[in-house]
Amino acid sequence: MEFCFSLFLLLISFPVILAQEDVVQANIVVVAATAVGEVDSKFICATIDWWPHDKCNYNQCPWGYTSAMNLNLSHPLLAKAIQAFKPLRIRIGGSLQDRVLYGVESLKAPCHPFQRRKDGLFGFSRGCLKMSRWDQLNQFFSTTGAVVTFGLNALSGRHRNNKGVWEGDWESTNAYDFIKYTISKGYQIDSWEFGNELSGSGVGARVSADQYGKDLINLKKIIDELYKNSNLKPSLVAPGGFYEHNWFSKLLDVTGSNVVNTITHHIYNLGAGNDPNLVSRILNPYHLNKIAGTFIDLEQTMKVHGPWASAWVGESGGAYNSGGRDVSNTFVDSFWYLDQLGMASKYNTKVYCRQTLIGGNYGLLDRTTFVPNPDYYSALLWHQLMGDGVLAVGSDASPYLRAYAHCSKGRAGITLLLINLRNQTEFIVNVKNSLNLAVHGNTIREQSSFMHGVKRTIAWVGQKASDGPLYREEYHLTPHNGYLRSKIMVLNGVPLEITEDGNIPKLNPVLVKENSLVSVSPHSIKFVVFPNFDAPGCA
Repeated sequence: MEFCFSLFLLLISFPVILAQEDVVQANIVVVAATAVGEVDSKFICATIDWWPHDKCNYNQCPWGYTSAMNLNLSHPLLAKAIQAFKPLRIRIGGSLQDRVLYGVESLKAPCHPFQRRKDGLFGFSRGCLKMSRWDQLNQFFSTTGAVVTFGLNALSGRHRNNKGVWEGDWESTNAYDFIKYTISKGYQIDSWEFGNELSGSGVGARVSADQYGKDLINLKKIIDELYKNSNLKPSLVAPGGFYEHNWFSKLLDVTGSNVVNTITHHIYNLGAGNDPNLVSRILNPYHLNKIAGTFIDLEQTMKVHGPWASAWVGESGGAYNSGGRDVSNTFVDSFWYLDQLGMASKYNTKVYCRQTLIGGNYGLLDRTTFVPNPDYYSALLWHQLMGDGVLAVGSDASPYLRAYAHCSKGRAGITLLLINLRNQTEFIVNVKNSLNLAVHGNTIREQSSFMHGVKRTIAWVGQKASDGPLYREEYHLTPHNGYLRSKIMVLNGVPLEITEDGNIPKLNPVLVKENSLVSVSPHSIKFVVFPNFDAPGCA
């Protein structure tokens, strides 16, 4: 509380200057002394779903052949898009996950793909993953360096009661033999996830927290048994559903410590994919802020009931039911997506899985051409620039200027993400280091040793003298031709397109003198890398 009051005093001591109606100066203070959170080095994650080509919403069928069952793994752009992350975490899962059979030798049922069926869960029959396809997928993952999280069928053996709850113990035989086959082939699975959207009220199906916890204890024993001779044992991830306080608390209480390593929850905070208000919600900071309550409550729940576990967003596509056509795959979606990455990081979310890598309207890649959509480049820039350490940021700006800071990835200094949701306002940003600001009573002033540099935009601590100018890197993202629903993202004035030799383009910065003001034009996004910013919290 004392820190917040001091930071407030600090901010109001700097004048907010209106140079003209649509140019506003804002002050941002990066609290550099300590990190307030930490994300996993493989924070960026994307999903591959199970939906077949005839999965349709709103008179459209946006999935094509992008299922784990039939995705074209030989397409060169698919491999290159994944390899660019070095590595990318991929989660295989989705609504039909709990209807997947594994075509191991012991399977007694026929191994057929999903088929349309009116009385089936989500309108489909059970589907079977052939081991020949599983071999192909793992060869692909090995080639691309992907880190794999695989979602297991958690409804096997259960029956649905008249209240809509699926009862009975989980039948683990098919999953046991599948995991055993995976180990025998030497396939590296980073984590096994149990179930998809069965928590709380569920989506299509639900299981009680008591039963779910009991089954997780059983699955943990299976993993321990099958991997007892392995050098690397996968972690156990659950429940892969929407957060409900009482259900999640109960699950952690039932399982106890050393069972579930990671708690995953899903987010679709923009509404239905056909909602005409999608764009206005994306650009509304007050709507974006609503989901913070979920992050805060989950973080507190885990401190009380499961301090041994970490939190992931296991699936998030913004708009549900396959995403918004001509919204989720366009530039405007990056305002929501990057804001989500920044917000999730603030609340100690270790991994954030985007729905999807490919498939639906929200794919990072186009489902037919495999060409990256704008959010792909947003994800790649985040992955390349934003390090594990999360820093607190104070701002006196309008809520339409969103600001997030991390330690820079793989080097000294910090990286600042600035998101301008305004369509006619340019923000001129004055960035300060909290180490150079002192509170004396009700007065905020710069430390005396830096009074000579009071006009400098960035105040540095421990900066060695330099004969030449110092620079920062800027990555300015704008929509092609100013059209928010463009499928082409522009970086520093250059459209991001596949190169002539068929490669993902390099994401090059422009160099700017570090003591100049940071400008963020209307409806744009900017990553700013300050290599000389003194941040003890990043040491």
